[in-house]
Amino acid sequence: MPADHVDALRTAWDEMIERLGRAREALESPQLHAPPDTGPRGLAEGYRYLMGFVHSAVERAFFDDPAFPYFRRSIHVLDKATIDNADAMYLSTPVDGRYSYRITGYVRDSRHWRGEPAATSGPIAPQYVIIEAHTGYAGDSGDLGELQPGARGNTGKLDSSELVVAEDGRFEILLAPERPATHTGNFIATQRTSRSTGTTFPAEYVTVRFLFHDWEREESPELLIRRLDRVGEHPPALDPLTTATALRRIGEIVDNQTRFWNKFYDVVLEAYGDCNGDGVGFMPRNDFNSPAGASLATGGGQSTNVYAGGVYDLAEGEALLIDAEVFEQPAYMGFHLSNLWGESHDYANHVSSLNGTQAQRDDDGHYRYVVAHHDPGVPNWLDTTGLREGFMAMRWTYPQPTDRLPTVTVRMVPFGQLDDHFPASTPRVSPDERREQVRVRQEHVQRRYRQY
Repeated sequence: MPADHVDALRTAWDEMIERLGRAREALESPQLHAPPDTGPRGLAEGYRYLMGFVHSAVERAFFDDPAFPYFRRSIHVLDKATIDNADAMYLSTPVDGRYSYRITGYVRDSRHWRGEPAATSGPIAPQYVIIEAHTGYAGDSGDLGELQPGARGNTGKLDSSELVVAEDGRFEILLAPERPATHTGNFIATQRTSRSTGTTFPAEYVTVRFLFHDWEREESPELLIRRLDRVGEHPPALDPLTTATALRRIGEIVDNQTRFWNKFYDVVLEAYGDCNGDGVGFMPRNDFNSPAGASLATGGGQSTNVYAGGVYDLAEGEALLIDAEVFEQPAYMGFHLSNLWGESHDYANHVSSLNGTQAQRDDDGHYRYVVAHHDPGVPNWLDTTGLREGFMAMRWTYPQPTDRLPTVTVRMVPFGQLDDHFPASTPRVSPDERREQVRVRQEHVQRRYRQY
């Protein structure tokens, strides 16, 4: 092999290792907005979190090709981040929005997407699905400037409330810069034009979210994507210079992603205290901020979602009693806990999240949840898994804007006094019933993320 190729690969490897070392610094450095001392478990989870970005970066650097796209799991049980939704399967693929693509898919019984009662038995489609084309990949710049208007944005979307599915469960979606004059089926635009400057921005990624409610019956759809002018062709073989570029890209992704989300949680969400001098934190301690629609100013997220969030901080013997009132029925709702790195708790082996099917609504129409370190024996308990501090996130999906947003109130109460704050009709959950809940979760997560 030519010496210059060997040198290029070795140099790129060294540069990747250097960037990974810089990312590691962000696990402990206050100057790089690391969370305050999280103890031995928190630091251990921080190193796992960092390696999750490595896991994702290897696939992105070597296999992201907009000419030959495929849907990869952009968040996984092996690489959680960004205060991920425990009910979601996140998929992503790069695209070049100047070209046309076709998504083909197959879904189990989806009549509930059309407002009809779900099938009474057998596998069914996820509660909600949304496919979005957009510019940029959140966090890749390493700079909060990407949250400014015009830096990133959607070019088009399609969700399960609009998706036309044939009687046999199959569907097609055309993705193109503009809808052809003769096209009448499912369509997503892959270009947007700035109203202020007239500049055209092509989409760079397509993301998909499958949101699950019934963890026993709902199954992921089948999805394939192809660029229409490259069907049947093949990419070029790997060469040393391409590999060197990919190695550098791995280091860049991991370093930038780690630094971006550290700063995002500290500066934008103010998870560790007031940063902008207004006397309050955007993500309050042992409370929730007011529900609001997704926006780039707070990191983006699913465009049809309304979000509310906060940070729990509970000593032994303390619990949070959370009262949520939902006035207009959303297409999806969920409440999730995560650690301060933004990794959702182990939702397969703990009841650390509850969605609109799993949570029980009280007779007065309110959802009352308990966040606590120990099981209080009531239906809507969210398990902290023993972590004193972590993020709390609520999500409600509205395909069309709602006139009346949900409300959330929080009280801290002694764990031993929780029963005093629940309606008399609140049922009890036995240890055996809780184990059955966990069994369902374990089996669902294995199906959702199976490797074969």
